[in-house]
Amino acid sequence: MTSLFPALADGAAGARPALRFGSRSLTYAQLAAAAGAVAERVRHAGRVAVWATPVLETAVGVVGALLAGVPVVPLNPKSGEKELAHILGDSAPAVVLAAPGDELPAGLGGLERVDVDVSGVGGVPAEDAGDEAPALIVYTSGTTGPPKGAVIPRRAIAATLDALADAWQWTGEDVLVQGLPLFHVHGLVLGILGPLRRGGSVRHLGRFSTEGVAAELNGGATMLFGVPTMYHRIAEALPGEPELVKALSGARLLVSGSAALPVHDHERITAATGRRVIERYGMTETLMNTSVRADGEARAGTVGVPLPGVELRLVEEDGSPVTAYDGETVGEIQVRGRNLFTEYLNRADATAAAFTADGWFRTGDMAVRDPDGYVRIVGRKATDLIKSGGYKIGAGEIENALLEHPGVREAAVTGEPDPDLGERIVAWIVPTDGERPPTLEELAGHVARRLAPHKRPRVLHHLDVLPRNDMGKIMKRALGRG
Repeated sequence: MTSLFPALADGAAGARPALRFGSRSLTYAQLAAAAGAVAERVRHAGRVAVWATPVLETAVGVVGALLAGVPVVPLNPKSGEKELAHILGDSAPAVVLAAPGDELPAGLGGLERVDVDVSGVGGVPAEDAGDEAPALIVYTSGTTGPPKGAVIPRRAIAATLDALADAWQWTGEDVLVQGLPLFHVHGLVLGILGPLRRGGSVRHLGRFSTEGVAAELNGGATMLFGVPTMYHRIAEALPGEPELVKALSGARLLVSGSAALPVHDHERITAATGRRVIERYGMTETLMNTSVRADGEARAGTVGVPLPGVELRLVEEDGSPVTAYDGETVGEIQVRGRNLFTEYLNRADATAAAFTADGWFRTGDMAVRDPDGYVRIVGRKATDLIKSGGYKIGAGEIENALLEHPGVREAAVTGEPDPDLGERIVAWIVPTDGERPPTLEELAGHVARRLAPHKRPRVLHHLDVLPRNDMGKIMKRALGRG
């Protein structure tokens, strides 16, 4: 039986800072008291929903429920009525935790509301829930139907955070700055529970800004977690913000995740600061699978090597393992380990379909692997694998090549049916100069010179903006793929 938060029961950590959101903060002693009070209120609830706004109360509410051994269902405050109704009907929480004063939608009206008091006083209960007991039920994006609730057990959280501590040399001395949503694994598990498990602290920006990042890193923070959209904004701002250059140059660790960080942004950040952004790879269902290590080579465009305790393999379409780790052969990633979820709530059919007979989880992500074990994601099987002219082509490497063209600000690549090739490559770009966008011929030649002729786009669309979700991922189905 593993405690998720040993520092909360450790009196020696009492005066250490634990959480800070803007000007509001809690020490470990204050967090223990406030979370203990929440735990007392919800300990007999079957499940609790948390209205996951980026505020101190969300973090306290989640920690309190986990101390009580009660599974948490984080709710996206931007969820539409239909999606919210599905999640509540599927997970059936008894209580909703919220910050005082938060206006909740009518769909939550049938639940008992508990306002989280960050000055509350309660004792820290013993964490007596077993390792396999559910900790979180996190709903997937629902791109192929209604969102599915991934049941994440306590051992998966502990295993992932301890593996990342090993890979990133993460200790209680680290101070993390982030501005991520708290209803996703990235912002909540890595960005809140991660520092608390180590006995360190987190400073949440509330709303991401380059000025906020600079202030926190220059004010003693050691680590930054972000998504590619954030790092793109950082790369754009660096030439005009010397304090931001100083901040990133002095950071111990810069981590990007939730989608691939374009190589062009990697290079701009490194050129300006001398620091490399490292990437890791995970999913709601698996938490974290791989990462570039703090003591390893930060190779732009890769997500590093499997984390301790994680088995990873690539498989062909027929399920047979890929044997050529040559940096070119594309296969689907499958993983096994203590980091995995246990099931999709109320979806035995989907759970069974997600696993092989011998327990490997089918991620649906396509990748290549270098001879030294580094993994490079090339895209999702459903939306990013293009079969053209007998080749299996990952959209990601074409997107990176397009972003190296000075006339391209943003890029996405999809495939569409072609009577001769099977599928043809389609580029969707936001031009740097809308008055003089690059032509198809220009971009096709650019890609062919950098990659290979069969990877050049055959169709080009110019857009004002690419559709993205809350985590900055491009929603390719909105572009007409799938």
